[in-house]
Amino acid sequence: MAALMAALPPLLMALCLGPGPAAAAAPLVIWHGMGDSCCNPLSMGYVRKLVEKNIPGIYVLSLRIGNTLIQDVENSFFLNANEQVREVCSQLAAEPRLQGGYNAMGFSQGGQFLRAVAQRCPSPPMLNLISIGGQHQGVYGFPRCPGESSHLCDWIRKTLDLGAYTQAVQEHLVQAQYWHDPLKEEDYRKKSIFLADINQERGINETYKKNLMALKKFVMVKFLNDTMVDPPISEWFGFYRSGQAKETIPLQETSLYKEDRLGLQEMDKAGKLVFLGVKGDHLHFSEEWFDTTILPFLQ
Repeated sequence: MAALMAALPPLLMALCLGPGPAAAAAPLVIWHGMGDSCCNPLSMGYVRKLVEKNIPGIYVLSLRIGNTLIQDVENSFFLNANEQVREVCSQLAAEPRLQGGYNAMGFSQGGQFLRAVAQRCPSPPMLNLISIGGQHQGVYGFPRCPGESSHLCDWIRKTLDLGAYTQAVQEHLVQAQYWHDPLKEEDYRKKSIFLADINQERGINETYKKNLMALKKFVMVKFLNDTMVDPPISEWFGFYRSGQAKETIPLQETSLYKEDRLGLQEMDKAGKLVFLGVKGDHLHFSEEWFDTTILPFLQ
């Protein structure tokens, strides 16, 4: 019998033995947005359950920055984004289940933070990056931030208006680190300690470009009725035309794309960039939309 089996062609062998076990889905890493935490049952906990329900056996790591959920929330406002990215890179490198590669999904500011992980920390490898409402060209205002009536949101707005590019504010307020003032482009390029770096505004880091281009897909979701992000087109990597704050331009008209400083033009031509729009306000989406539109990138 063994001799007979050895003589069978590979295809016939497969028919005789039946299908093997299905390949396991790649692990998923998710990073929450401003004022949220890793495990809120109404946000990241809900997303985790959606993924696990539809992709049985998948490993989902919801990132927590800090030792407690309270610290996780506080750090989303006050812990230097570069330090957060370093912490996450250490977490990912230490997790054995991620070493073969993982998909990443960032919500709001978690989208640009995970892009920084892709650019700065290629091991373990990020396979696909899904940015849900991430502000990849930054923001020039928070018309409505979480907990609109809170004193914290009012204080953040006033602080950004008065001195987003001062050293003290840059070092200690996360939202200042992706504040992009189209009326003060030179200040932004020189003094932004996070976004200007990962967007190659001060020079070309070829490693950043190489690492980002290694992604299979870079998916960007824009909320079509967004009242929180200014301008919403930043969620598709567009922004205000420089020198004013009324007219916006798409990614393809920006110097970042035309000069291909991050490899986005080449990725676009290769079909690696995916631009998705969903009706609703910031981070408002239905389970049906998530299941039909986002889950296929994880399977």
